[in-house]
Amino acid sequence: MDNLISLPKTILHKLLQYWRALWVRVIVMGLLSVMALAVTQVIELYVPQKLGSYLTGEAVDRLLNIIANAMLAVTIFSLTVMVSIYQASSTQWTPRVHRLIMQDTTTQNTLATFIGTYVYALIAIILRELGVYPDDRAFVLFVLTVLVLAFIVFSLVRWVLHLQTFGSLLDTTRQVEEITTRQFKERLENPCLGANALTKAPPKKAKPLKSTRSGYIQHIYAEALDVHARAHGVELYLTRPIGSFVFLNEPLAYISGEIDDPEEQDESLEDLIRDNIVMGDLRTYDQDPRFGLMVMGEIASKALSPGINDPGTAIDVITRLGRILSFYRDETQTNVEVEYPSLWVPPLDADELLDDGFGALARDGAAFVEVQLILQTVLNGLMKHPADDLKKAAENAADVFYRRASDILDFKDDRDRLDLKVSDRIHNK
Repeated sequence: MDNLISLPKTILHKLLQYWRALWVRVIVMGLLSVMALAVTQVIELYVPQKLGSYLTGEAVDRLLNIIANAMLAVTIFSLTVMVSIYQASSTQWTPRVHRLIMQDTTTQNTLATFIGTYVYALIAIILRELGVYPDDRAFVLFVLTVLVLAFIVFSLVRWVLHLQTFGSLLDTTRQVEEITTRQFKERLENPCLGANALTKAPPKKAKPLKSTRSGYIQHIYAEALDVHARAHGVELYLTRPIGSFVFLNEPLAYISGEIDDPEEQDESLEDLIRDNIVMGDLRTYDQDPRFGLMVMGEIASKALSPGINDPGTAIDVITRLGRILSFYRDETQTNVEVEYPSLWVPPLDADELLDDGFGALARDGAAFVEVQLILQTVLNGLMKHPADDLKKAAENAADVFYRRASDILDFKDDRDRLDLKVSDRIHNK
């Protein structure tokens, strides 16, 4: 990418995306192991001869062999447990939580620790055999190995405690709620990704930029897009929000204005725009709070299926969705200064947010009066929200969900309870 130095936020986002990958953490731990062994050579020069010969190399060899043998077995065991949890969570809850669990920080750090210490032990054993660490100068290596063992014990204890809840329904829903809340807050603190709110169609003279592939929009590097747009003297209108599925040759964005430099080719600008609108075959949680709401709704729908029949989980999800949506703000009504004036991005839509979170579970839970009662309660709370568009969306959703449930509920007393809940809401409106 051109002018990376002038795009700190873009660089940071890319680094964070790489850091979520397990292999990156493993490589980092491996490099730290090599660096630690190299540092011991420097420190050993300043250790007095008498102290340096206090411990023999045999003591170090025993510890290194323990680490090498144990870490290989523990790593294989941990990978087996991790894969089992991934498969179980995908089957029991929803396949969409699989990628979230794969990015679990504790799990990745633990596996990276096990593999990194295994690499440390292997390299140290090789260096011992090569005579780099002679028997009479292995004191610093021994101390470092003891510290590595202490770190391994700490990681094992943390890993065992983490496994007590890892992959459970409560832990999974909490993780989805946390990441959705975090992405939701980040989006609302930076309305429309820092760009102008696109509330109407782009200018008629704007040139459509067609997609060269089919897929979901996963990430938008707004800072880079604004830099390139200003450099070419144009404005960009991103009509497709993050999470949208774009087909081949469909408009991905619209370019308004004439390029300042006549020698600059349109193709170069179009390539820069496509490079900074990341597309893939799956939706991700990054920059896409709607996806998190949808995943929580899927968990509730799965719990309401005949094979599971767990309305309590659906009730728990409904309250969690209510907590997330309570942070909502109208992106078109904020006083936050536009950070990227050459960029236009659609704001979040309250109706779509409610449909993502409650739509599927309201349909699948129409025959569960306890689910419908708590659903009406949460929507009634959202109707008291200061944002007018969320209040109206909650009221419309409550009416639709009530009509569906009234048609499906067979038992008269259940319908009466639901009627009473709705009538109280209308009366206290």
